[in-house]
Amino acid sequence: MDRVVAEARSSRQQRLQGYREQALKIFPRVCARCGREFQGKKLRELTVHHKDHNHDNNPPDGSNWELLCIYCHDNEHSRHLDAEGYAGETPGAEPEPAGTYKPFADLDKLLKNKR
Repeated sequence: MDRVVAEARSSRQQRLQGYREQALKIFPRVCARCGREFQGKKLRELTVHHKDHNHDNNPPDGSNWELLCIYCHDNEHSRHLDAEGYAGETPGAEPEPAGTYKPFADLDKLLKNKR
């Protein structure tokens, strides 16, 4: 089992290095969101973001990648998770009530009958 886990980690690391190196050759070393430039030791803060969030979709032309700094990359994934949490809701619409019980639904009828 340990061997299988080690092989999986090794192949993942090779895959990551493969598309990261390709992306660094294709794109300028600039964050696509904030515009910060990276070089030298700071280059490790520049990450490859998959636009469709599928890490197995790595076309050689880089059409599914963008270089983002670690801060913008975290922000992008947070926004994606937030959007998933609100999936199906219309922005600006009133949220549907959590419960269906309406304790005062027939109160007006009861009050009219008391008069």
